[in-house]
Amino acid sequence: MNDTDAGLPARAAALDLLTAALSGRTGLDDGLSHPALQALSPRDRAFARAVVMATLRRLGPIDRALDAKLQRPPPDRVRNILRLGAAQALGLEIAPHAAVATSVDLADAQAGSRRFKGLVNAVLRGLLREPPKLDDPNDQAPPWLYARWRAAYGETGADAIVGMVAKEPATDLTLKDAAMSAALAEDLEAEPLPGGGLRTARRGELSTWPGFAEGAWWVQDAAAAIPARLLYVQPGQSVLDLCAAPGGKTLQLAATGASVVALDRSAPRLRRVTENLARMGLEAEVVCADAIAWPDPRTFDAVLLDAPCSATGTFRRHPDVLWAAKPGDVASLAGLQAKMLDAAARRVRPGGRLVYCVCSLEPEEGEAQIAAFLQRNAAFAIEPAQSGEGGAPAPSLRKDGTLRILPHHVDGGLDGFYAARLKRGV
Repeated sequence: MNDTDAGLPARAAALDLLTAALSGRTGLDDGLSHPALQALSPRDRAFARAVVMATLRRLGPIDRALDAKLQRPPPDRVRNILRLGAAQALGLEIAPHAAVATSVDLADAQAGSRRFKGLVNAVLRGLLREPPKLDDPNDQAPPWLYARWRAAYGETGADAIVGMVAKEPATDLTLKDAAMSAALAEDLEAEPLPGGGLRTARRGELSTWPGFAEGAWWVQDAAAAIPARLLYVQPGQSVLDLCAAPGGKTLQLAATGASVVALDRSAPRLRRVTENLARMGLEAEVVCADAIAWPDPRTFDAVLLDAPCSATGTFRRHPDVLWAAKPGDVASLAGLQAKMLDAAARRVRPGGRLVYCVCSLEPEEGEAQIAAFLQRNAAFAIEPAQSGEGGAPAPSLRKDGTLRILPHHVDGGLDGFYAARLKRGV
């Protein structure tokens, strides 16, 4: 990527996208679907997204460096222009003078920031004269999150976690048919993953990749693919996938030949599940309902609950979660998770399995949830996972047989997850 890749419209779209990403929990996803971004050429759209992702992955160090150069806080939009400029100059292959000049042009083109273009020029040039240190562990995540991770995983563990923040992840794929692994690995220039998926450094439009049109694979982080494997679903068994959208786990379960019900309360997100099932040539009953209040009386051989959570474990692919999350989110979500876990348990037949998982690094959403659940539900017990089961990294296995997957547990990284397999007594 260089300074000729995109002009002012792409950078203006990047400014809007960064502003959206920092506005709340779904800001980045909402921004990526904004008409202004979609109106760009594929090249400019890719540039805008790349600049924003680079900014979010280095946001802590960039903000510290900017604060050292600013006498007083500028308006948020001006700060975002400075953030984008700093990321281009320091983290992307863009000529420093071009990063400064285009940032000044961007400020000049915005009515609310025009009078700050001199500030933008001076601050960014100052950064280039004294390039900041970008790898201090204390800067990689908000201080409150970093403190939580130090308390939960120790200083070494917390530093290993935040060491993954700035690294751009590869793309992980789950295969519809494991027998196609060798052929697809060659076509996609991919490496096999322990659970049977593939990892590729390939970039570009997914729909042009070998195997996409044929429905041979779908994109799914290596860690996100583990919980469904823990259910050991067999052909003909009945399975309930609660909180199913966007559908990766539903596809896994359907590919086993099981009879799958995919439930989620979001109709727009369920449309994506339906589209993915059609592309893959797989079937599932798709239900739009609240998991807690769903009136259907059915019970199932296996239930998967990927519960709503703070999603702090997904920062490699969604770095905005670090900066959009708030300290109170964990406690409020933990209450919802407990209710959903009890509702999921009521759907499990005697002798059946329940897998609970969250893409969170926070113990209150994982370990503490299961400990409290087992106190409330004497009919259930942990069915311990084995080392390496489902493709889980060996260091993720806890003494009680649950999994605490941390982003640094494999070379190249993976999402942070907690997963527990529970069995109901007969």
